[in-house]
Amino acid sequence: MANLESVLQNSKLLWLRKNLFSNWYNTLFTILCLVIIVGISKGLCDWIFNQAKWEVVQANLHLFLVGRYIRSQYWRLWNAFAIVSVLIGINWGVFTAKERARTNPVIIVLITSIILVITPLDINSRLWLLGINSLSFVGMWLGRKFTPIIAPWLFWLWLISFPIIMWLIGGEFYLQPIGSDLWNGLLLTVLMAIASIVLSFPIGILLALGRTSTLPIWRWFCTSYIEIVRGLPLIGILFLAQFMLTLFLPLEWRLDRVMRAIIGLVLFSSAYMAENIRGGLQAVPKGQAEAAKALGLKAPLIVGFIILPQALRTVIPAIVGQFIGLFKDTCLLSLVGLAELTRIARSILAQPQFLGQYAEVYLFIGLVYWLFCYFMSLVARRLERQLNIGS
Repeated sequence: MANLESVLQNSKLLWLRKNLFSNWYNTLFTILCLVIIVGISKGLCDWIFNQAKWEVVQANLHLFLVGRYIRSQYWRLWNAFAIVSVLIGINWGVFTAKERARTNPVIIVLITSIILVITPLDINSRLWLLGINSLSFVGMWLGRKFTPIIAPWLFWLWLISFPIIMWLIGGEFYLQPIGSDLWNGLLLTVLMAIASIVLSFPIGILLALGRTSTLPIWRWFCTSYIEIVRGLPLIGILFLAQFMLTLFLPLEWRLDRVMRAIIGLVLFSSAYMAENIRGGLQAVPKGQAEAAKALGLKAPLIVGFIILPQALRTVIPAIVGQFIGLFKDTCLLSLVGLAELTRIARSILAQPQFLGQYAEVYLFIGLVYWLFCYFMSLVARRLERQLNIGS
């Protein structure tokens, strides 16, 4: 054991010497960077802990998270969050079933405990979070314990849970209806991002297949759509969806602003998604399709079971990058009148007692965006490891 520790210590020292202190100017540059980093970190920590006025976040946390959602119906949001947490736990358990040593439950419990302590929530919300955290651990244990049974059903579990979650949030059928105009803040941001991601992915696949098709009309249509949409800014498409889409629909079709915004995001994202997937399709050797044809397989089977799985596996990093970009692009919805996280932040800054506290508010919502984007990146890396991409 002592020999192993000495070997590790020597390897770290060799890495430092090779990469940071290999010669005099690298050593000087390393020391200069350390001085700059320490100076910036010291000033930032002093501002965060001594000068920043975090009361703006504490007093308006419910607005950041759910906006004007009816307080008496918060239990519905907690139950929806519990369903999502359990499913995430199950997925994480399935993905890490063969890597038990890499996922330390103690670290997860410690991080969760710190969040429960420092988050400015009332006792009822803390109890909800504690219960949901426990359920996520149960889901993780189930995913690891029964991986062969649960793994084939993961997609269907998410598919079934989606209408249940939307029923809890929106109401109807024995629940008080809550209009989409009250879905604000982080709630609206997450719902818009998830709906746009789920819908743009299959449409992007169809467009990519159409652009590589041998049928001229289908290929020209898909190519024209992709090139036209990619040449337009997202904000322009959002304005078209909000103010012009209803002109092309029958009078009895009344789409609310949330649905029109989702359509705009899907139209924009699917074009970029199609190009990412087309790159994966071109990376698959043509011999794969020729061998499948020689075995007598039909074209839909060749595409669905041979070509497409390999293409999607290849472009997972690009697809996840598109998803992350789409999540961040939801901030543009504030320009078309939707009170997502960024617009809620502006309305909070308009309160007389919090005028001028831009740094605290935008640092908080920036942290929220970073946490969600990092989580998606973490899941993508785990998926790549499971599929042995790049190895």
